[in-house]
Amino acid sequence: MTTKTFDLSGMRIFITGAAGGIGSATAAICTAQGAEVILADVVGIEQTKAKNAKAAAIYQLDTSDRAAVEKLAREIGPIDALVDTAAICPFDDWMAPGWDEALDRVLRVNIKGPINLTRAFLPGMMERKKGRVVLCGSIAGHMGGVRSGPHYAFTKGGLHSFMRWLSRKAAEHNVLVNAVAPGPVDTGMTSGQGYDPSGFPLRRMAGPEEIASCIAYLCSPSASYATGAIFDINGGTVFH
Repeated sequence: MTTKTFDLSGMRIFITGAAGGIGSATAAICTAQGAEVILADVVGIEQTKAKNAKAAAIYQLDTSDRAAVEKLAREIGPIDALVDTAAICPFDDWMAPGWDEALDRVLRVNIKGPINLTRAFLPGMMERKKGRVVLCGSIAGHMGGVRSGPHYAFTKGGLHSFMRWLSRKAAEHNVLVNAVAPGPVDTGMTSGQGYDPSGFPLRRMAGPEEIASCIAYLCSPSASYATGAIFDINGGTVFH
């Protein structure tokens, strides 16, 4: 049996949500391990580049737009790994009169986004008989979240189920599909939203690099027998 390592040299990894905390941390770790990283985010290219100066290419992309995702997939060409960290988590009142608009937006980004991305990239991986897909779930998908709203919670629960469905579809083609389920992470998404780390077992929130390192592992040769798994990185906040 060959020795498995965390070396990502020679891999092309496409990361969405790359201007965010987890996405940019994943890009940095994958780059440090030798990967060629191709990045996308809904924000402007310069904003993404400011956090990811060593990226091979950076694009502006709304992952909820199927046509735009498929157009970019054709432009990028074959990749070895797809990492989707793009998501939104509005902290709002689900009883408010205008909440349905927020609901629709969360569904578009958190559910349609991963579906569009995997429809665009998974067939090529399956045809080439190799590839990795890593989706970003959440503790909210297990237990409703710590402070997140219902739209975020059920989209992440749905993402967990979708990942398992994908893994069964892709496994016979040697494409491995997994997810990470972070607890509260110290990023722009959670900043100022009233999280109290003193109530967590480790008495702190996770750093984005602590989630990113697991994502990089799932892209690496060391994770060659992991598929259909949700990797819980929540500091002991939830057991299940």
